[in-house]
Amino acid sequence: MEKPIINKKVKVQKFPGKGGWTYVILEYTPSEKGNSLWVKVKGNIKGAEIEQYKLASMKNGLYMLPLKSEIRKKYNIHEGDVVDIRLYLDKSDLIVPEEILECIEDFPKALEFFNNMTESNKKYYIEWIAEAKNLDTKVNRINKMIDRLLEGKRMYDI
Repeated sequence: MEKPIINKKVKVQKFPGKGGWTYVILEYTPSEKGNSLWVKVKGNIKGAEIEQYKLASMKNGLYMLPLKSEIRKKYNIHEGDVVDIRLYLDKSDLIVPEEILECIEDFPKALEFFNNMTESNKKYYIEWIAEAKNLDTKVNRINKMIDRLLEGKRMYDI
């Protein structure tokens, strides 16, 4: 059975000001060589299953794990709460929803650009589309993504 890299209770923190991130700080020492600035993890936070999250290095063996609003709302997590966190290394490939792949495949140039982007850049598009509240918005976002990919633009390129 897989051994967790982190299994502890931690206090939830928040950057001050409007739009400040809610996060936890974790101690971790990577056991594998590679990019230790970002560590992809899966596991659970207060019972909420997560996958393909990234710990961000803060130096000195400390990492920050942002807590998405979807999880905070669903599991009633607030600044100052102490939550159980169990994390494992996540070595899985990025999951691209079929509905997105089927649309991109009709545009070979867009597909090639998408496939050559970093996992993080792909994930920005995937999450933006997934956050759409209704089908019309989702379709609109997929179309905008394809237009941008055809122009050779990543999510946050101007």
